[in-house]
Amino acid sequence: MKVFNLDSMKRGWFVGNFEPSVYKTEEFEVAVKRYKKGEHEKSHYHKIATEITAIISGKVRMNGKNYKNGEIIVINPGEYTDFECLEDGTITVVVKIPGANDDKYTNNNFKI
Repeated sequence: MKVFNLDSMKRGWFVGNFEPSVYKTEEFEVAVKRYKKGEHEKSHYHKIATEITAIISGKVRMNGKNYKNGEIIVINPGEYTDFECLEDGTITVVVKIPGANDDKYTNNNFKI
């Protein structure tokens, strides 16, 4: 048995083809992300991956719509999304399928 700490992972990502990772795979990526009110990500999309975000606690805004704990948002390849945390202590679980490295693009098709 191995034990890891989520705080030692990069931005909550702990499964995928990156370092550090507790399970290295290209098939999918998994993160538990903690946010403070006001934290945000600019509009982006993935060409390859589907991104699934489950709101575990708190509230967020994505594409102008508010979501709260218990809701699950599925973003398909080519669909744009942005992200804003609306409440301190918000926690999400994010799964990307497949785990496609370098698959995050801005509105101008620039990789993020």
